[in-house]
Amino acid sequence: MITADLGGKVALVTGGASGIGLATVELLAANGCAVAINDLARNPRLEAEVARLSASGHRVAAAPGDVGNMDEVEAMVAAVIARFGRLDYLVNNAATPGTSKPIPVDDFATMDEAFWAKLVNVNQIGPYRCVKAAAAHLKAAKGAIVNVASTAGLAYGASSSVYASTKAAIILLTKEWAYALGPEVRVNAIAPNVVDGSGWDCRFDPQAMAATIARMPLKRAGKPADYAETIFYLLAGAPYVTGQTIVMDGGGVR
Repeated sequence: MITADLGGKVALVTGGASGIGLATVELLAANGCAVAINDLARNPRLEAEVARLSASGHRVAAAPGDVGNMDEVEAMVAAVIARFGRLDYLVNNAATPGTSKPIPVDDFATMDEAFWAKLVNVNQIGPYRCVKAAAAHLKAAKGAIVNVASTAGLAYGASSSVYASTKAAIILLTKEWAYALGPEVRVNAIAPNVVDGSGWDCRFDPQAMAATIARMPLKRAGKPADYAETIFYLLAGAPYVTGQTIVMDGGGVR
């Protein structure tokens, strides 16, 4: 596990009450970073995780808000600044599959306009809202952003083609935002594949998933901590890396 002295640094992690987001919060906090944990206000895990981490001596605070709502995002970022006085790191992790089971690519009836609108609003426009609200603070701190994309955005398959399209957009926007915010702010992304412990409701066929994992060189699904470590590196290190998406797929499949 890599480490760094992040005392005096402040991070905002969206979707931080579970899965990759929570693992990232835990790693940042363990290295001295103050962390604002975002999730939906109605998610009971948000306050529970803040209480747990605070009891362990970490500097964390709840930052409730819906990334699908610009007013809530602006209020969230303003609250972080009011609480901690600065913002060094932004992790755009909040997203939704919008479905409890994968949707076939030809099922246009299920992937209707309402489904498109929901996923684009949260998964694609949501990170934009966070970047827009946080940009000035991140520039002042000469900070960094990591977007959590997906191998779905690289045509690896996904819960739906709509979800895949939103993640493809995030991969593109990572490059665009690196130009928009450089040289002060570095902007990178990770593209996870299989996540063991994502906290999501969407469930894939276990046999098909096992077959996919068996074809990977590493022969296992990625855990939230695996992905968090790369996010940590892109935030706290990697001073000459920006505009890049690191594919984390266990080596791929054949």
